[in-house]
Amino acid sequence: MPQYSRRSLLVSTSVLALAGCRDEPLRSVVASAGAQTSARITEAQNATGSSRNTALVAAADRAGPAVVSINVTSRQHAGRRSPWDFFFVPEGARVVQGYGTGFVLRPDGIIVTNQHVVSNAERVVVTLPDGSDLPATLLGEDPLTDIAVLKVKRDRLPTVALGRSTDLMIGEWLVALGNPYAYLLGNAEPSVSVGVVSATGRNILPGGDQTGLYLDMIQTDAAINPGNSGGPLTNALGEVVGVNSSIFSSSGGSVGLGFAIPIERAVRVADEIIKRGSVRRAWVGLDVQGARAMRDWKSQGGVVVAGIAPDGPAARAGVRKNDVLIEANGRRLRNYLDWEAVKLDLHVGDAVQVAVRGEGVASSRRIVTGDLPTVTAEKITVLQDLQLINVTPAVQAERSIRSDQGALIFRLSPAVSRATGLRPGDVILAVDRTPVRNASEVSGLLNVRPGQVLRIYVEREGQVTFTDLMFR
Repeated sequence: MPQYSRRSLLVSTSVLALAGCRDEPLRSVVASAGAQTSARITEAQNATGSSRNTALVAAADRAGPAVVSINVTSRQHAGRRSPWDFFFVPEGARVVQGYGTGFVLRPDGIIVTNQHVVSNAERVVVTLPDGSDLPATLLGEDPLTDIAVLKVKRDRLPTVALGRSTDLMIGEWLVALGNPYAYLLGNAEPSVSVGVVSATGRNILPGGDQTGLYLDMIQTDAAINPGNSGGPLTNALGEVVGVNSSIFSSSGGSVGLGFAIPIERAVRVADEIIKRGSVRRAWVGLDVQGARAMRDWKSQGGVVVAGIAPDGPAARAGVRKNDVLIEANGRRLRNYLDWEAVKLDLHVGDAVQVAVRGEGVASSRRIVTGDLPTVTAEKITVLQDLQLINVTPAVQAERSIRSDQGALIFRLSPAVSRATGLRPGDVILAVDRTPVRNASEVSGLLNVRPGQVLRIYVEREGQVTFTDLMFR
């Protein structure tokens, strides 16, 4: 038996022996000692009670009632090896359950979470801290910023208090709330982890099938685990400063490298989704050298302009190809991710003040942003579910398209995408051996008899590929 356990056992035996003694004075002495010990314990508890009720306890208490759990049902479709499989291979799908966290932004049931939590959702259920399950409607989602907005039919819900991420101090306390591992832990109340601000302004390099741009992120060592995505990250006052989004981990669990989306960006995106169902992107009209130039950024002292859209906002401001962007809105530009971070938080019509070095001379330019050319372009719909636009110089610059003609696929339904192998962003270059110069030509080229097979050539991510379609 360990030494500390043996001493505890001896003390307990002695007290029991004394309690059974008939000597009344001795019993009084024991009772008095016990009363004094009890008084000292009560005094100690009173003294430490206030110190235990720290700012972090108050922060968790302030934000906790507005934190919800999210249960997502989706279908994972079996992949087909070619478009022919659509006609010969039965479509397979299995039901998949996903979990995440969110927080109430407005008392009328508006909830913010991560887009990747509700991606491809067929059914979303929100669970309140009291255990109530409420069906939720997806108002909109933005894969680029990884923000989505849900709505439940419940009024007067408790809401979070909003803080600022712009004045965070390295080393200050942070509280992460969420529902890690969801219902595997048996209840719906949010759990709390605590850490500090490890860094701010972190840019995460895109990789794999990542669709979001994780830029200007808050880094924290507060434990963030699967199921925490979409939960709030608060400061020591209980004010939300970020939306928990991702971790760096080889095991899938927390290793002290957690990242959160700045709350200002999340609220801006949520407001746009609530108003119009989607996010209106600002267009600057220039392209910069990307990942291949990362190793050269120290010697360049900025970001090199790789292309300018004709008559676009940057061109009108006097920015030229091969200019070097040194600063944007007072922010130093070290690499292309810094420039992407500036663009990500712009509204249409915002002005960007850039410091430019061209041919050895430094100057300042004011770029007034506009709508994306693909948004304002005329849309042509073919085959009911395929929406096309003409490839113009502006569209070519916006999407970094190599071909100067063709039809850009702006939108198509998931069913058509699975059936044909085509994707949004593909540029139709030719149908069989007939080149496509614009979107209006595609409709006529696809008007074929049942049973005919067409080969469609497309540009995808700078490469030319093809897909074969059979028409019924």
